[in-house]
Amino acid sequence: MGTLEGNDAPGAPETAGAEPIRVVLVDDQELVRAGFRMVLDAQPDIRVVGEAGDGREALELLRSVEADIAVVDVRMPGMDGVEATRRVRAADDGPRVLILTTFDLDEYAYAALKAGAAGFLLKNSPPNALLSAVRAVHSGDAVVAPSTTRRLLDRFARHLPDGGRGGGGAPGGAPPPSGPEALTPREREVFGLVGRGLSNTEIADRLYVSEATVKTHVRRIFTKLDLRDRVQAVVFAYESGVVGGLED
Repeated sequence: MGTLEGNDAPGAPETAGAEPIRVVLVDDQELVRAGFRMVLDAQPDIRVVGEAGDGREALELLRSVEADIAVVDVRMPGMDGVEATRRVRAADDGPRVLILTTFDLDEYAYAALKAGAAGFLLKNSPPNALLSAVRAVHSGDAVVAPSTTRRLLDRFARHLPDGGRGGGGAPGGAPPPSGPEALTPREREVFGLVGRGLSNTEIADRLYVSEATVKTHVRRIFTKLDLRDRVQAVVFAYESGVVGGLED
């Protein structure tokens, strides 16, 4: 899971022969959309294909425009980002959602993660963080700053009766078929590091193994615990006690 802190986001990847990442911007503030469009459209591998002022407009737009990523403000008049995320992710071919929030302790952002968002981005993040987040989400990763994740979980997870698992767990919000006890010692170690927000590369460096080995462990962990992505993994690691408290 990529961190959004700092200005060390990688540059644009090689794009020869590759289709650009198609992004839809959803925010009720036109100036915010204009600023994000300027940053994104300046990249050879990213293209903004549409804009909407609220969730309902976004759903209408996505019926006529194909997009890979929807960058969605969490607080909007009319249909907010949480409900928009839920409906977008309910569609089989819907884009992945990156949530925008003004505050890093925003209960709406947490609710959007439960609704299926792939992560969230603070509106005051530097441009490189936006670019890094869009590319990470497009590649199938989830993007949440580890320190912010722990604060969100500490404040809101105890109020969630389904354990914050969102739409990827067992039907009807039932608990997963198995818990961390189903993991091998090494898988549990990897799971704990995923739960703290470390990327595969960071985990590989920490454990002195290859990144390919870490990916294999992560894939097996997700299968055993019925997890959709790294956001769910963070939530479940915290609530199952694999990651506890707010310590680094």
